[in-house]
Amino acid sequence: MTVRPLDISGAFLLSSRSFTDERGAFFEVYREDLLTEVLGYAPKILQTNYSTSHSNVLRGIHGASVPPGLAKLVTCVRGLMLDFVIDIRTGSPTFGKWDMIVLNGHGASSVYVEEGLGHAFVALVDDTCVQYQLSELYRPQEVVTVHPLDPEIGLPLRLPTAPLMSDRDAAAPTLREAAELGLLPSYEACMALRATRTELTDGSGASARDASRRSAVMRARAAAHT
Repeated sequence: MTVRPLDISGAFLLSSRSFTDERGAFFEVYREDLLTEVLGYAPKILQTNYSTSHSNVLRGIHGASVPPGLAKLVTCVRGLMLDFVIDIRTGSPTFGKWDMIVLNGHGASSVYVEEGLGHAFVALVDDTCVQYQLSELYRPQEVVTVHPLDPEIGLPLRLPTAPLMSDRDAAAPTLREAAELGLLPSYEACMALRATRTELTDGSGASARDASRRSAVMRARAAAHT
């Protein structure tokens, strides 16, 4: 598996090799040790959700207040989708910018979205199933929603007709309106959260890389004795 940063700070593409034989295929979705090396802190996963969507369904733009924030590891389990990471952090050098990744059920790729960033996707085929692994328990009162059709953001949805959205998403404020209402997380708060987690990754002062390697060795030793 490889972990590659995207253009938006705090967003990463996790890509694996798919091993295929007469039975089907196998690939890795998540490697805590590799992601820890890139992030500088150990990510946590407290909740896993799934959604299924018809073709032309648009979900997002969704984020969360910081603190506590809500990081996501997004994987297309079945189907085909355009996945978007949007910088909704006020004060960020890339505020209002986005990254787009094509994900599908056979692509052996996932997107990691750090706390403070917005996320959206559009399903390109029926029965598109998406897995979300979350760093915190989902709390509706902490959700931040921005209108996905905001022309100032300009997501390239590539749809032949208007997308199907939830009532909440369709009624969401634009990015500018959300900023004026004080609804968006700040870049400063997100960087402070990242710094705190980096400091706490290893209390001895060793690098996150060393801590990750030690953790991998301990897991290997434990497996050898089972």
